[in-house]
Amino acid sequence: MTYQKNYYYNKAKKESRWDPPSAEEKLGAKHILRKHRNSRRPSSWREENITRSEDEAREIIEGYLREIQEIPDAKERDRRFSEIASKYSDCSSAKRGGDLGSFAIGAMQKPFEAAVLDLKVGEISQPIKTDSGIHIILRTL
Repeated sequence: MTYQKNYYYNKAKKESRWDPPSAEEKLGAKHILRKHRNSRRPSSWREENITRSEDEAREIIEGYLREIQEIPDAKERDRRFSEIASKYSDCSSAKRGGDLGSFAIGAMQKPFEAAVLDLKVGEISQPIKTDSGIHIILRTL
């Protein structure tokens, strides 16, 4: 028998269900963002006018990701992620080590939210493209 319904699996909680996640469920993440000249707002607290290409932004993010992934200890990876975000992220969350705090489902751009939902707490995403730029994301909640 087929139910013609989507099936949802929450990797973080290791739960499966037929009903979609509710807007009240909270997610949490840190991220490192590098904007490029085609970002929806190509300026940041770091640079008034961002001129790098999307490919250059992706290369920078991939370099940060390689550096972080080489660290074997999870706490040290988290510390280094926050350190890089504080120094180099183009998001104002850099002031908090890239920490976006908790947020409801539906509050972030779709590709960003999908990446967070696909991660377990403590996992880091591959580079993600949104209208804001290129991100790597560390799920915290």
